[in-house]
Amino acid sequence: MGVFWWATFRKAKAGIKLHTLFDVTTQIPAFVHFSEADVHDVNVMDYLIYEPSAYYVFDRGYVDFNRLYTITTQQAFFVARAKSNLKFNRIYSRKIDKLTGVKADQTGKLSRFYTSKEYLDKFRRIKFHDIENDSTFEFLTNNFGLKALQVALLYKQRWQVELFFKWIKQHLKVKSFW
Repeated sequence: MGVFWWATFRKAKAGIKLHTLFDVTTQIPAFVHFSEADVHDVNVMDYLIYEPSAYYVFDRGYVDFNRLYTITTQQAFFVARAKSNLKFNRIYSRKIDKLTGVKADQTGKLSRFYTSKEYLDKFRRIKFHDIENDSTFEFLTNNFGLKALQVALLYKQRWQVELFFKWIKQHLKVKSFW
């Protein structure tokens, strides 16, 4: 508790989170931010500087339409896993090749009153079935140029972050590291 004296978590316990922007091309973190354990992950998006034409891939914990719209206004792209309570008005659908695992590729807008004010533009919702894990995923993106399968593969690359932290936990004695 001496190093991260500011990191409150519980009465007798301190905790920190390490938020990382991982560059998949270099396999090196490009941004690292420490926060208290009780800070929600989505708040760290406010510290990022979005590069035009870059891709930012997020899990469901980072879905905040106001912040995602900021990425769009910075002319960058996002791929995020959709939350189960998404209210989406489909405007039209693209042709898909079901043999690739893509189940739907739709363009639309948010339909809830407040969220529709947070993200003003259209975006894509892509449903993808991963045969390896027998799981279906729903992705959101503001990129209309990529094929739906490419969007799913971009999200799959997000697992490099998970593997990075798994490696850290297995090889560094984090509790005694600090």
